[in-house]
Amino acid sequence: MTTSLRMAALAICGALAAPASAQDFNVGQDAARIGDYETALENWRPLAEQGDAKAQYNLAHMYYEGLGVTQDYAEAARWSRLAAEHGHADAQYALGLMYYYGEGVPQDYAAAARWSRLAAEHGHADAQYALGFMYHNGFGVTQDYEEAVRWYRLAAEQGIADAQARLGFMYHNGEGVPQDHAEAARWYRSAAEQGHAHAQYNLALIYFKGEGVAEDYVSAHMWFNISSANGGEDAAEARSRVANNMTREQVADAQARARVCMASEYQDCD
Repeated sequence: MTTSLRMAALAICGALAAPASAQDFNVGQDAARIGDYETALENWRPLAEQGDAKAQYNLAHMYYEGLGVTQDYAEAARWSRLAAEHGHADAQYALGLMYYYGEGVPQDYAAAARWSRLAAEHGHADAQYALGFMYHNGFGVTQDYEEAVRWYRLAAEQGIADAQARLGFMYHNGEGVPQDHAEAARWYRSAAEQGHAHAQYNLALIYFKGEGVAEDYVSAHMWFNISSANGGEDAAEARSRVANNMTREQVADAQARARVCMASEYQDCD
């Protein structure tokens, strides 16, 4: 994965079937929202021990993050597994990532792929991205670019920036799909407008080379500049190379556009 394991935030869950249990769950939920994890634990642990998947998942989150309890990946994995076996998609995804990284369980890519798939098949966007990544790189499954594209696309269509950037890469390089620079640019742009530094770099490169878009040094400079501001590796050097082909007026225009783009939170980048 491109980011460290982070279990989903404590979810705002619907009421449980039994009114008393629902009241206990909601008391725990309200307490967690204000950082009173002791009260949250008092209310969620009995429900978790009775088999409530939402309480089990929230308990797993508390152990994973060390909220009101000593951080304990093994306990986080245990509670995640119980919730996952009840079909809780967030727990399935979390357990898959714990197997991927070997946190609380032995590292096992095949198990990571298996749990990620269960969550992905429930429509869990992050799990779809994770499964696509595993197919792309052959972690726990046979490497299969077409399957990678399929799962990346499902996640990308749900707005996952990493998946959009990866899908752009697949189109850019013709991996699992026919090479299509225009499609690559489209997906890079979707991720770039969410602040994805690597997608911003690749979008700049496409403008610099005129691949799938008209060659445009001003746009290339703008996106390299934005990528650099967001920590994009090599973006500052690339920005300088583009600037060597531009007039002072064009550089000033590109810099002004970068300021507007970032100030608008990527709503005004043209």
